[in-house]
Amino acid sequence: MCSLSRVSTSRRRAALRRLLQGARLLAGAVLAWACLAAPAQAHKASDSYLHLSVSGREIAVRWDIALRDLDAVLALDADGDGQLSWGEVRGRQGDILRYALSGLQLRSRGESCVASATGAPLLIDDHSDGAYAVLSLAGHCARPIESLEVDYRLFAQVDAGHRGLLNLSLAGQTYSAVLGAGEASAHFDGRTGGRWRALAGYLRTGVEHIGTGFDHLLFLFSLLLPAVLYRRAQGWEPQQRLQPAALEVCRVVTAFTVAHSLTLALASFDIVRLPARVSESAIALSVVVAALNNMVPLVRRRRWIVAFCFGLIHGFGFANVLSDLGLPRPELALALVGFNLGVELGQLAIVALFLPLAYVLRSTLFYRRLLLAGGSAMIALIGALWLIERAFDLRFLPVH
Repeated sequence: MCSLSRVSTSRRRAALRRLLQGARLLAGAVLAWACLAAPAQAHKASDSYLHLSVSGREIAVRWDIALRDLDAVLALDADGDGQLSWGEVRGRQGDILRYALSGLQLRSRGESCVASATGAPLLIDDHSDGAYAVLSLAGHCARPIESLEVDYRLFAQVDAGHRGLLNLSLAGQTYSAVLGAGEASAHFDGRTGGRWRALAGYLRTGVEHIGTGFDHLLFLFSLLLPAVLYRRAQGWEPQQRLQPAALEVCRVVTAFTVAHSLTLALASFDIVRLPARVSESAIALSVVVAALNNMVPLVRRRRWIVAFCFGLIHGFGFANVLSDLGLPRPELALALVGFNLGVELGQLAIVALFLPLAYVLRSTLFYRRLLLAGGSAMIALIGALWLIERAFDLRFLPVH
């Protein structure tokens, strides 16, 4: 009986060791992914803004496409100096128009509508994340348009994360949609639940944004890493029970959610706004402060207050994703609800993955030395580089 007991105990210990080894490998991979990928994805995702207005058989199109994205595929920077001049852009107007038209198909009642340039000169407009080429196009359909199908494939071959933010006026109704690799086509006829489609699209955009918005992610991770520990004079010690750790995570995430939801709403409705350069710089600063606090604790308790204060700033960053679309007030409210729900779902998924893994590893030197201390130092360094870039409008990290 004793021999069987020893064998059973040995097997359990071996299984636990294998679990810990697997958890360490997974945690190391997650940390490496976050730290290596963050510089390439720190800024606003690649978007274009497509405004369609239908009248009879005609479709008036305004299409704003980021010059940085066009430069990546068309090599607009002819002299290679890293700066796009007006002459370089204007000289490639024909190439830009042809490339854009190859990524957009309009159909009504199953028949293709012919899209072409109007002859209006190419314009440049500033959005929250840089300069955009403004294309004026016209679509002509064979019969009066009662329904419209939009197929969007711009940059599909080079950037799976690119999205087209569509604003459509059709038969007195306004529709919104987010088109990209996940859903490249949308059909609008006033009877297909356009508002529900738009809500789902913005919800998906919110999930994607929290998954690729590495500045927001690293700030959140910096606050969550100490949640399974508590601070004593001699250093960090592991929590003995899961409940205090779970409560700490809930307080931090709830404070962050309430704060960024508040300023996201205020900024989206133009009640309170911050310039994009100021808000993005402040977000980078929040990453630095949260990470350094893990190494030299200044705020040891009630870290939810830190999450709330800096969450207010992050809300302005989230608002930059929606601000350039120019939605009318009812559609803006719908976009705001869908996008915010998507952000929260993304955060909940992250917490659901983080907490069990962190709790299993909390007593190990791997967690306290490599993940907490080493990870926080790496996060602080990345945040400092972001801060310098954004505050002084520099570019020395690779961008997507």
